[in-house]
Amino acid sequence: MERGPAIFAGMVFVLFGGSLLVWTAVRVRHREPVAQDVSPVASAALAGLGAVATLALGAWCFVRL
Repeated sequence: MERGPAIFAGMVFVLFGGSLLVWTAVRVRHREPVAQDVSPVASAALAGLGAVATLALGAWCFVRL
């Protein structure tokens, strides 16, 4: 009963974290701003940290299975 929601939540977190990490990496590689009116280094670091955190949360959901 609990496996379905855990798999769904894990997939959502992994897909979001992965796409955020790829998007941030592409923006940084092309030297484009990650967030408007914010320091480029700070916004890239914060977005990367958020991506890694959601990937870790997705991994935690899968480990709990």
